[in-house]
Parts: sequence; structure tokens; C-alpha cells
Amino acid sequence: MSDPAFPRWAAMMAVRFVATIGAVLGVVLLGRADDLPTRLLGVAIVAAALWVIATVPRALAHRWRSPE
Repeated sequence: MSDPAFPRWAAMMAVRFVATIGAVLGVVLLGRADDLPTRLLGVAIVAAALWVIATVPRALAHRWRSPE
């Protein structure tokens, strides 16, 4: 018997994993940047990834919450 919550949990973990990879790539870009526009792009990627990590899983959990 499979747990019906597992696919939802897996989706939230996948979002966190992909966003974490994005943040790491943004930091790598930021560290290797030679000019200001590339550094700003790295900062924007890191900020967006951190925002996704903080908000999207919570929004999914709220959307999937069962009525009480």
C-alpha cells in the first residue's frame, strides 16, 4: 500500500533540490565573474533561488492541505 502523500513530498523536495543547485551555480558564476553585469546576474540567480527555496514548498503544502 503506497502513501498518497509521498508524491507531494517528493515534489517539494525536488523543488528544494533544484533551487539549491541553482543557488550553487549562481555562487559559482558570482565567483568567476569578471565584470559587473555578470556579478549582478549571479546575485540575481542566488536571490531567486533562495526565494524559491523559502516560498514554493510552503505554498505547495498550503495548496495541498486537506480540509479539516
